Formats: sequence, C-alpha cells, structure tokens
Amino acid sequence: MPLLGGVRPPIAALLCALLVVAAFFALGLGTVHEEDVPQAVRDGERQIAADTATSVATSVNARAAALRRSAASVTPAADSTPAQVMKSLLTEGASAGRSVKGGVLLAPKSGKPLAARGEAVPLTGVDVTALARSEADGLTPRLATSDSAEPRMLFFAHVSVPVPARNKDENADQAADLAGKQGSGVRELLLVVSEKLLAPPVHGDGRSGQLVDRHGKVLATAADGPVPAAGTDNDALLAAVESAANAGPRTVGASGSLLGAAHGGLRRVAGWASVAADDGKDVTSGLGLTILTFRDVPPVKGGPDYTRFALIAAGALVVIAVLVTMALWYTVQRPLLRLHLSAARLAKGAAAESLEAREVLARPVPLPAFGELSRVGLALESIRRRLNGEPGPGPGQPERRRPGVRSVILVCALLIATWGVPLLFLVNRVEAGKAVPAAAIADQQARTEAAADRVRQILGQSYTDLAAVASDISGQSHERAADALRSALADHPKYRSLYVLDHTGAIVTRVGNEPLRTLVHAPTGSGITQVNTSGRIPAIAAYAQIPPAKGAKDAAPAVLFAEIDVDALNSLLSRPGLGSVWLTDQRHRVLAASVGFQAFQALPSQGFTRLVTRTETAPGTAGSPVSAVVHAETTPGAGPSVAAAAPLAQTGPAAGLGWRVVSAEPAAALKLTAYQAQARTTLAGLLALTAGIACLGWLHIVVVRPLRALAGYAERLAGGDRRTVLYPVHHDECGSVTRSLELLRQALADRDRAGGAGPVSVPAQSSPRESAPRP
Repeated sequence: MPLLGGVRPPIAALLCALLVVAAFFALGLGTVHEEDVPQAVRDGERQIAADTATSVATSVNARAAALRRSAASVTPAADSTPAQVMKSLLTEGASAGRSVKGGVLLAPKSGKPLAARGEAVPLTGVDVTALARSEADGLTPRLATSDSAEPRMLFFAHVSVPVPARNKDENADQAADLAGKQGSGVRELLLVVSEKLLAPPVHGDGRSGQLVDRHGKVLATAADGPVPAAGTDNDALLAAVESAANAGPRTVGASGSLLGAAHGGLRRVAGWASVAADDGKDVTSGLGLTILTFRDVPPVKGGPDYTRFALIAAGALVVIAVLVTMALWYTVQRPLLRLHLSAARLAKGAAAESLEAREVLARPVPLPAFGELSRVGLALESIRRRLNGEPGPGPGQPERRRPGVRSVILVCALLIATWGVPLLFLVNRVEAGKAVPAAAIADQQARTEAAADRVRQILGQSYTDLAAVASDISGQSHERAADALRSALADHPKYRSLYVLDHTGAIVTRVGNEPLRTLVHAPTGSGITQVNTSGRIPAIAAYAQIPPAKGAKDAAPAVLFAEIDVDALNSLLSRPGLGSVWLTDQRHRVLAASVGFQAFQALPSQGFTRLVTRTETAPGTAGSPVSAVVHAETTPGAGPSVAAAAPLAQTGPAAGLGWRVVSAEPAAALKLTAYQAQARTTLAGLLALTAGIACLGWLHIVVVRPLRALAGYAERLAGGDRRTVLYPVHHDECGSVTRSLELLRQALADRDRAGGAGPVSVPAQSSPRESAPRP
C-alpha cells in the first residue's frame, strides 16, 4: 500500500497529533506562573526609560543644531570684537530658553581663548587645538564632569569674526591668531558653549529618573517620588545599569528592565535605556549617557496556578485520543483490512481449478458489524455462495440503511470538539478590568503624557525657529526673503511649506509644497494654529508676525507661516509598545496618528471619545490626563484596550488649542500571565480542532467516500449485475477490494455463460481494462 494512502495513515496521524497537542498544552500552560511584578509592568518601565532617553537625545541634538544655526547667522559689524560677538551669541541663547552658563571663543591655530563670557568653560580633557582647527560643521557635544563641580554639556560651532583694526598694534601672536584668510578680514573661530545638564523629563506619579554616565555616576535627577539615597538598593541598580548599558553599542533601542529588592511591602522596578536619537542625525551616542527610571509597585499576590489544570486537560485529551483511535480501529480499520483479505481470497479461489480452490471458496466471509463494511461483506458472502453453486438469495435489494462509517467519523469529531471548543471560548477567559494591574494602566498614561510632551516640544521648537526666520527676513527684498525661506526649509525638514501672508491674507512669497490652508484671514500675534478643517491632509502650521524694518513706521503687517508635515507628527506619535496613538483637535477629530487614518475623522471608538471628554476638567483649562481599560469596539471580536488621554500642552504656543493625545494598547498584547494562559489555552483548542478536522477529513476522503461507492458496486454485483465493469481508482484497501470484485464479476459472468454449475476459472492476469470496455 502507498505511504499516504489507505486507512492506517490518517488514524495514526490523528493519534500522534492529539498526543503532541496534549504535550504542548501540559508544557506550555504548566510553565505559566504569576510573578510578583508582571512582565508587562517591567516592559512598561523599560519603554518609559526608552522614551525618556529619546527625548533627551532629541533635546541635545536640537540644542547643538540651534547653536550651529545661531553661529552661522551671526553678521557682526566690521568693527565688532570677539567679545561683542560672544555677548550677542550668549544673549540670543539665553533668550531662546537655553540654560547657557558660559562660553568661549578659541583661536583657530593655537586654541587660545580670545573672548569669554559667563562661568569658566570646563575644557579639561578636551583637545581644543584639534577642535579649533577642525573644519567639520557637526562637532559632536562633549560631557564635562568633575568631582568638585556640576557636570556641563559642551556644544561647539564655528563663528566668523571680523578682524578689528586695533589688532594691528597688539602682539604678533594675537594678530596671527586673528589674521583673515587672504586679507579678507574674517576668520573662522571656534565657539564653545557650556550649558547646564538638564534633568530627564519623567512622567507618572511616584516615578523618578536619573541621568547616568558610563561610569555609573548620577549626573542629574528628576523625581516625582522619593529619591533613593546612596548606599541603598539604588547602588545595585546603578551598577547593573552600567554593566548592561556598556555591554553593547549605544544605539537606538538599547534598553532593559531590572528588579530591585522588596521594601515596605513594595517592589522596586527600574528601566534603563541608552541615550540615542532615532532621527538619523544623532550626536549623543558617544556621550555614554544612560537614563534610569524607577518606581515602587505593589507585588501581585495570590495568582492562579495553571499546572494542575494543564495536567488534567492534557490527560483528558490523551484519553480522548486513545478512545477515538480504538473506535476507528475497531469499526473501520480492522473490518476493512479483513474485507481486503477476504475479497483477495475469493478472487484467487475463483481463478483456480483445484480442490484447494473449492476449499478456499467454502470458507465463509467474516461479516463486519454495521455500515458500508457490513454491506460489502454481505455482498461478498453472496458472491461466494453463487461461486460454490449454493442456493440462497443474495442481498440484491439492500435493507434499510443504518448508520455507517460516516457516523463513526462524526462521533469522533464531536468527541474531539468537546475538548477543543471549551478551550476556544470558555476556559481561562480574562476579565480585563481585573487582569490588567493598576501599574500597567498608569504606565500607559505616563507614556501618553510623554508622547504629548514630544508633540508639544516639536511644535514649540517649530514656532521658535519660525520666529527667528521672521526676524531674519524683516526689511529684506522679495528675492532675499525667498532665499532665506529656502534656506530655512532646507534646515527644517519638518516644514512642508513656508509662505508669507500680507494683511489681506494673500500669499506674497512661498517656497516648498503647495499650501494646504483654506483659512484666508491673516491672524494677529504668533503661535500654532490649524489652517484647514477639511480635505485629504490635516494642516498644522506655526505662524509669526514679521517685525517691521527699522525706520519703517507705516509698513503693512505681514505674517510668516510654516506648515508642518503631518508625517513628522505621525513619527513622533509612533512608539513601540504604546499601541495606536492619535492627535485630536478640540472637537475630537484626528489630525495625526501612528496608524492609518482619514483626515478629520472621529476616534475609532466611542469609549475613546468618552475618555478624552474626561480630560476636560473645567472650561478654559487644559485638563488633566486620564487612563482606563476601555472596550474599544473597533472591530467585531476585538478585546478591551488599555487607553489613556492627555492634554497636549499646559503652556506655550499650543496651550490654547485644546488638542489631545490619545493612545490605546490592546490588553491582550500586554505580557500578563492571564493573557498568556488565555492565548495558550486558545491555541491548544485550535490545534486540537485543526488536527481532528484535518485527519478525520483525510480519512473521509481516502476511505469513507470510496467505501460508500464500493458498497453500491458490491451490492449490484451480488444482485446480478454482470455488465458493469469495476475500475479501481485508489491504490489502497478499497482499490484492492474493487479489483477483487472485478475478478469475481468475470468469474460469475463465465459461470452464467457456462450454465451455472461449479466454479469457473478466470485468467489470473486479466485486468478490468482488458475484460470489457468502459460503459
């Protein structure tokens, strides 16, 4: 018999598959145990640390780029000294909100300081001569630390400083340091700015954050809860963070979580992440900075133990597998094999001419219990009697049909379904309100606040940069203003379009893509606004009034607009493990999202809308963040989600917009013990049903259907049909019985032609195709 044909392979495969499913369920569910701190809480703390690290890296990159742009835009007067240039640069940095502590201008050849302002810049360990001679535009920041002073972040930029005339009377060394290139009177100097190392932004009640260097030294701390003192469990956490962070390259995504010791009925969970930005222009990887966040959470107690249930359910499936196999073996496999042997014996006896052949035909055919096999057995017994010349009617007119082999298959399928269906829909179901710990819900809210803070920062930075551009183009001609706008568009990839409006709202100058604005008025003041309320793409723009030129008293007002690319906002909202995130306006319509959306659509669930409404604490206020387990109702069968909503900004240019950031993570995606048990239980039930359907369907195709056709052929042959030629289709037991029936048909036809006395020989090599044409 062929390897995949016949009755044996499907039954053996079904037994093996069900035993494998039982073993998988026992091992898979039996190894699920409740932890005192769920993995979802640990992952949440790790992701919060990663969000904070990305925010710190983005801030450092933005400060470095802003310093380079500020230094490049300096246009000092011909008689300006390095000291005057230094004063203007530091004043501009302080006005932009940067925590500038001091600065120094270095000579390009010797690296000597030419001008300084503020506190002394810590240059110990910095090769200032090499830096001053460097022609690179993107000098990476440096971290300056010492045991006696606060750590400082050093930023570098090249500055063009004119050579004042009075330098001719100074000493030769200083004149050589300030000499212009080829008599141009301008020299590229190196500006070094020392800024305070800001504390990392942390969100969430009871959470603290620390900025740590590569040696495990705490550089800055931000705390919303108690700060751990030195010599406590925090020292072990710092050592573990230092070891883990320095084990590999400091790239985006290098993060982890740690567990501290239990104290006061709480367990400390910490997350760490290397400071590196994901914008492709990171300059912080070489700083060796690491973010450490931690909070104390109550441990989970009294969790269920799934081992006992897993063993009982696996044992029940083993019993079902044995019962199904025995039922199929007793009712299908063994009777069919006996019929196969009996039909072959009768065909061999009908083809022989000897006393031994008569003895073979004299042995009765064993009759199966019921069904198609019983019908075939009765037909073979009738044919045997006819070949022996014995009297007695044959089963030409079959009796009323009784349950057959299909009934056995159906009963076996139902037996397997009694084990698999409850596992799919009833057993180990999770109540989301009880399964999701409060710490995981709080982490979702903290990460949503961080997402809102990132959007607020990018909008605020867009407004600040645009205000600087508006000041630069004040009083310039149309051509020079257009050139300045093109340069600003190249420096700010988040802008999709820059244009100037006059007092009537008409566009005077434009660079970049076609504006999306549909509002035609020219607003007063400066800030962030939404410039369309319909269309394919939501348009968010920063705008700033262009100050009038000096001496122009009656100049018409003009406004500079910068439309922000929605893809830049979408990328800010997308964070691993945060789920789907939406930015909504004051009417709860979607302006940007981390997933696909239609412009100005409503939130995908009324539950999310109700959650956003809860953030509006009082009219005219920004509101407060909220979080809850929400039944999303987004798609049929979708489970609950851990959702949170946070106001976009309390202060700044976007504070009055009333926008919200909403996030939703499916509760089933959290690494919680209850959901792991539910997933493995559902998978085991699905595997059992799949194995049963596949193997029983296989058995129905290769055995049951051919057997039903074979029973009809055998009954017609026993009833006297000698003209229908039987063609074996399958190379298995049913095919063998069909071949034997064809040989018996030929023997009966020869006997009828010879007069009906005694057995008639049939050539053993005859085949169905040679004996008669196809009807």
